[in-house]
Amino acid sequence: MDDTPEQMTDTDPGPSLGLDLPEDNAGYQVLARKYRPTRFEDLIGQEAMVRTLTNAFKTGRIAHAYMLTGVRGVGKTTTARLIARALNYLTDKVDEPSIKLDPPGAHCEAIQKGNHVDVMEMDAASRTGVGDIREILEGVRYAPVSARYKVYVIDEVHMLSNSAFNALLKTLEEPPPHVKFIFATTEIRKVPVTVLSRCQRFDLKRVDRDVLTGHLANIAKKEGADIETDGLALIARAAEGSVRDALSLLDQAIVQGEAGPVSALQVRDMLGLADRARVLDLLEAALSGDHAKALSEIASLYDSGGEPAIITRDCLDYVHAVTRIKAAGPETDLAEAKETVARLAALADNLSIAQLTRLWKILLTGLEDVRRAPDPLTAAEMTLLRLGSAVSLPSPEDAAKMLREGGEAAPSAPKPDPAPQPEPAPVAQAEAAPAKPAQVARAETSPAEPSAPLENSPQSLDDLYEAMAERADAHLRSDLMRFVRPISFKPGKIVFEPAEHAPPDLAQRLAKWLQDRTGSTWAVMPTHDSRGGETLRERQKREEREHLERVARDPAVARALHLFPGAEIVSVTKPTKPEAEDETPTSAKGQT
Repeated sequence: MDDTPEQMTDTDPGPSLGLDLPEDNAGYQVLARKYRPTRFEDLIGQEAMVRTLTNAFKTGRIAHAYMLTGVRGVGKTTTARLIARALNYLTDKVDEPSIKLDPPGAHCEAIQKGNHVDVMEMDAASRTGVGDIREILEGVRYAPVSARYKVYVIDEVHMLSNSAFNALLKTLEEPPPHVKFIFATTEIRKVPVTVLSRCQRFDLKRVDRDVLTGHLANIAKKEGADIETDGLALIARAAEGSVRDALSLLDQAIVQGEAGPVSALQVRDMLGLADRARVLDLLEAALSGDHAKALSEIASLYDSGGEPAIITRDCLDYVHAVTRIKAAGPETDLAEAKETVARLAALADNLSIAQLTRLWKILLTGLEDVRRAPDPLTAAEMTLLRLGSAVSLPSPEDAAKMLREGGEAAPSAPKPDPAPQPEPAPVAQAEAAPAKPAQVARAETSPAEPSAPLENSPQSLDDLYEAMAERADAHLRSDLMRFVRPISFKPGKIVFEPAEHAPPDLAQRLAKWLQDRTGSTWAVMPTHDSRGGETLRERQKREEREHLERVARDPAVARALHLFPGAEIVSVTKPTKPEAEDETPTSAKGQT
């Protein structure tokens, strides 16, 4: 028996290490990887980019650097690999860059799997420093090993540091002829302009819902899954134009159908917060005044795991989108599916710019309330109710017009008289349009009761202040003294500028008091368009200060202050009987 070991050749596979598993046992491959496009024709929703690249390759005008930008999941990395394959396309019949990748070339499979020696992929999110860029720059000098071009694919390029960008600039502007750069980013605004100007930029768009729904239907058919069309539409809406997100959700939906077809209701329950379009349903209900439906929608979103702050923020984003459509038309780029844009445009048709800005402010304030409130859901519900109520309010212009028309039609409004008399003013309620120059407050009188003659009426603000001392109304008298800056004062009409922190109902209270006091209707009009004089309190303090200065200049007082160094005047006691303004006060209290 020969115990000599058998000789092994160079081609002998050697002993098994247990790593040569069959391909079928490699594990399940998610749909987003399984159906990743392998040709430019397989890209969906990016026709403009494909057309530009096709023309560039036909004419030989191939850029040395490309910048791919767009939201997550629209195909930036996939497109980068396709461009790398197109640059290095090689078959028995074709030996030049080609946008047609069918049949696959000699380098296609390795580039598609991301392990080709001449196509380097780098994630800038984990390699952000200038040292990482220097490694690239050192390798740029060497020719490719086997491919036509050495291609550097840098994903999330906006994560590079400023020093890394600066190190890249010179090479990026004048790279060797055998080197190409392909950058991908979701934050194009964070990329320096100096880098952008050296690249050919492609903006990858979100995929429209109809196109994405059809794509999902084709994949579901290939996978043998039965999902209702409405369910696929819900997935497409929730994905917000991202193909990868849509395929990930489709993976989840297929699992729901082990016992039969997957219904739209099952898909909606599965989505939870992922279906952002449900927030648009919520906003539509709130703006239509359907408070019950709005409260039901937000409760459903909350039960599905939605955070009230995120829901309010989404409503804020949608109001901003509606405002952009109102201002620039439905053609404005919102990065939304066309069905979403159509729904937003329908909202814009029923709202004015003034209303939309008011809704924005309500939501912005509501977002802060939601973040601070002990119960965020309650705060979000109150914000939605305010939103629904604000829509029904007229714009400031319409409110002013209504006030003007109402004043002319009011039977109690006085008729104009040729004689110089106070100008009639329209009747207003306690709250008027805040954006107009003046807000007219008048005491209501019965239509059958004529206005009494303005006899024994206050002739000035001082008269009015003194008259209030006779009839106890300390609060109104104090507000009159502190917050009224007079512009004009005539019997029957007062125009004033409210001081800071003035009560909003001050004009109405004054009009009511004057009506009760004089028996006639007064027009009390606050305005911020004209500068008023001093308030009674400001005038009183100024007169006291000036009087104190006059006392200090009196020779006798000045002599006393000189005799007592460090002494100062604390207060001045006015005489009991009126004296001329320039006479010396009878006494002055001092302090040493």
